[in-house]
Amino acid sequence: MKLNERSLAFYATCDSPADNSGFLYKRGERHTAYHRRWFVLKGNMLFYFEERDSREPVGVIVLEGCNVELCDSAEGFAFAIRFGGTKSRTYVLAAESQAAMESWVKSLSRASFDYMRLVVRELEKQLQEMRQGLAGGCEGSREPPGPWKPKPSVLEQSRERLPALPAILPKENGCAVWNNVLGAGRPPDASGCGGHDEEENPRPPPLPPRRRVSNGEAASAGAAVAESPSTFCRLHEQYSREVARLRQDWLQRQRGPRP
Repeated sequence: MKLNERSLAFYATCDSPADNSGFLYKRGERHTAYHRRWFVLKGNMLFYFEERDSREPVGVIVLEGCNVELCDSAEGFAFAIRFGGTKSRTYVLAAESQAAMESWVKSLSRASFDYMRLVVRELEKQLQEMRQGLAGGCEGSREPPGPWKPKPSVLEQSRERLPALPAILPKENGCAVWNNVLGAGRPPDASGCGGHDEEENPRPPPLPPRRRVSNGEAASAGAAVAESPSTFCRLHEQYSREVARLRQDWLQRQRGPRP
């Protein structure tokens, strides 16, 4: 492999983020003495400098086709970078602590393109399995998933629970009644207020008790109506205004006090 020294020196000292960096002790190739060097890991290249502020690296190790493993050495926290082949060199390094050694071994083991290739294949496999699972779930369902719809607010839900009052109240014997309104079949509240039923729907106001009319009163009332045809119209208008007022009061109680 041919490497351009200037390009390597620029890449080693540029502002690109490093995968790992720190001081390590490197054993010499001819002499077994350890020298303290500043190491910088970028991609699959491990650069080492004489000092931290050095402008050019002393050397570079290309981390392809190698294994990173712990080894026995005079220095503590030592590990080795071994390459395949009989004439390949083995780099023995030592960290200053157990945590630093574990960090370097982990980052160096994951620096090669072979490792990245395995990770990409595993991610592609997981993505394919997720797509197949989603496709099977969509085929198994009867209806395709529809567009997302927001949930109704509390105010809208409360409006939906309110009973729909008729535009024109039904009349019985010329007077408006509430029996045809939703919830009229239930017994009225003893407190005299509309209240709410079991389904939290507001109840209509209770009906006033009907007074039984005797034969004599009915005859006199019929005679009065016969004598004055406009009496029925006046009674109808009077009861209509009273019913409208009761209905308006009931609606105001349901709405609550104004802020």
